[in-house]
Amino acid sequence: MTTASSDSQTRGAEDTGIRVRRAFERVFRTGEVVFDEGDPGAVLYVIQAGEIELTRRGASGPRLVGRLGPGEFFGEMSVVLGGPRTVRATAACEARLLELDASVLQEMCLERPEIAIRMIRRLAARVIELEGRLSALGIDDLLRPVVRVLVRRAEESPEGVRIPTTLRNLASDAGLSLLETHRALQQLLERKLVRFSDDVLVSPDLDALSACLDGAD
Repeated sequence: MTTASSDSQTRGAEDTGIRVRRAFERVFRTGEVVFDEGDPGAVLYVIQAGEIELTRRGASGPRLVGRLGPGEFFGEMSVVLGGPRTVRATAACEARLLELDASVLQEMCLERPEIAIRMIRRLAARVIELEGRLSALGIDDLLRPVVRVLVRRAEESPEGVRIPTTLRNLASDAGLSLLETHRALQQLLERKLVRFSDDVLVSPDLDALSACLDGAD
């Protein structure tokens, strides 16, 4: 009786897996964009076959930030935290992807906790990799693209120079991650080259900010 019940549960799990694959599996041709920067992020993707390239816009053009293969996932940050996509995902070759929205992901994690554990491990690995990349970069390597964007966006105002932007837009224009951009912006705040006034970024001296750019070069 126990064996029959176990076999029934196994078949049920397999049937569920088949239904999920049939309902959410998508195929992308070589060069086809899965999603772009700024797109709303309602789903994440698990790569079943093929490869996906992740790129981010920068001052000198698109910058490759990752290349993923079978078994890896992407797009999870927009689903978990909300907000638009921060990278463009493109099929490097024909790719077969499993598309999951937040509710399906939650159900899968509840039914199979090992899925949640695997996701946590991979997210932790990405954080460690990013921290390693940040430690390898000098602060001037981060300041250069950020200052260029700030100077380009600067607008004269009675209280100094206003720079209308958000951290996400600044990161996108500079071709950096949010963490890299935050680190560079923090340095500028500490040096008093910029400050916040009513949630708007202000530079009291644009020449000094530009001089910082010259120093970074």
